[in-house]
Amino acid sequence: MFGGLVSANANSPHLRRSGSRVVISDFGSIELGSSAEDLLHATEVNEMKGVSTPLTSTAILPSPVLLWRFKVLLFFLWGFACCKIGWDSVMRMSANLRDLFLYEAFLYYNPLLLVTMMVWFWGVNLWVFMQSSVNYAKIFDLDQNHLTHREIWRCATWMTIIVPTSMTAYLYLYSHGEVSLAASQPVLLYAAFAMALISPFDIFYLSTRFFFLRTSWRIIFPLQAITFPDFFLADIFTSMSKVFSDLERSVCRMVHRQVATIAWFEADSVCGSHAVAIPIVLVLPYFFRLFQCLRQYKDTLEKNTLLNALKYSTAVPVIFLSALKYHVSPDNWVNFYRPLWLISSVLNSLYSFYWDLNRDWDLGCFTRIFKFNKPHFLSHMLYGRKWVYIWVIGSNLILRCTWTYKLSAHLRHNYLTLFTITALEIFRRFQWAFFRVENEWNKMTNKSNIQLSITDMSSEEEKLVNSDNHNV
Repeated sequence: MFGGLVSANANSPHLRRSGSRVVISDFGSIELGSSAEDLLHATEVNEMKGVSTPLTSTAILPSPVLLWRFKVLLFFLWGFACCKIGWDSVMRMSANLRDLFLYEAFLYYNPLLLVTMMVWFWGVNLWVFMQSSVNYAKIFDLDQNHLTHREIWRCATWMTIIVPTSMTAYLYLYSHGEVSLAASQPVLLYAAFAMALISPFDIFYLSTRFFFLRTSWRIIFPLQAITFPDFFLADIFTSMSKVFSDLERSVCRMVHRQVATIAWFEADSVCGSHAVAIPIVLVLPYFFRLFQCLRQYKDTLEKNTLLNALKYSTAVPVIFLSALKYHVSPDNWVNFYRPLWLISSVLNSLYSFYWDLNRDWDLGCFTRIFKFNKPHFLSHMLYGRKWVYIWVIGSNLILRCTWTYKLSAHLRHNYLTLFTITALEIFRRFQWAFFRVENEWNKMTNKSNIQLSITDMSSEEEKLVNSDNHNV
């Protein structure tokens, strides 16, 4: 069953089973995974040529279902081992150092764990788009070699394995006194991800990596006309602003050799909790999106783009007013700056919520978003159900408010709360993507229909004008 040689007659069901792959060592033209029809055709050709085919050369590989179950079993065993080793390593630490130890480990691995979650969700988005009538490849202007949802999930699976493995090694080595080896774990992980992302070689989906890097460059420097992929990815970056902030702090400590130490916790250190770079990195994705809106106004002169720019500008006071807590007296913070911060937070949350419903989603897409081309249990469960719309609207409002609250720089030490809120924001963005892409597809479809109607009317008019057969 696992690839050994067997003897079978020509009518053996194993040769016709769709779940099995057949390998014929004497057939140069038969590749791994050939169907039974290809096998029979090759057999007939060899018989015509007088070539004999020994049945003992047939090898049957395990079923894909069996292989999948075996991989799932290994995955759960690996997850259990990581949890067990990590927990035992944490328990070895003294109680007074355990929180600092966990907080530092969180800051190194939290960004990549959240990115992994985003990749998983994006694969689900693509799967739904593929099942429905939405042509996402046309919307994002993707070539024929773009990644499918299965390939996205494959990347997410490897990220799910690599990141926790590195984190487990960091916890184990640090708790057993191997501080230098522990400090090398996040450094090697970040270096590996950076090399995989910018590698110029045709490996690890080069075309997709190039598309991502090119779009990111267009977001940072919006010197050209803004396309849908540009502001779609820029909107996702705003949801990942806390991830970028933690990445900056982690890289800063790596550069200054503060990994696996508590020097970073000091307020006056270069990478400390009072660093000015933290609010700057938090606000950069909103500035990028704001500049895109201004560029769109320059190209189109649409007033809605200015209103959209105003929405992103409301996030700036939330971030910088919160950062002032570390630089003003407690009385000034409580009596003056905190009320301003609360007002700006409410304004940003409500404005963003309004824009999601009335501009990004256009409300009209609620009649089609979950309708699949083929019958599916999701289409029966979600399509046309009022609770779906109530859930999406209600959860979007609540998560908008919590996300604005999380943008506050003075909450940076509540790492478990921040991780939960950031994960919920990623989930909110995952929901948002369905309606945003569907709304864009509806606009493209309506525009195409209008242009087609105009073309047909023009053709009819030309026929009437150029017609020589007039009956009076």
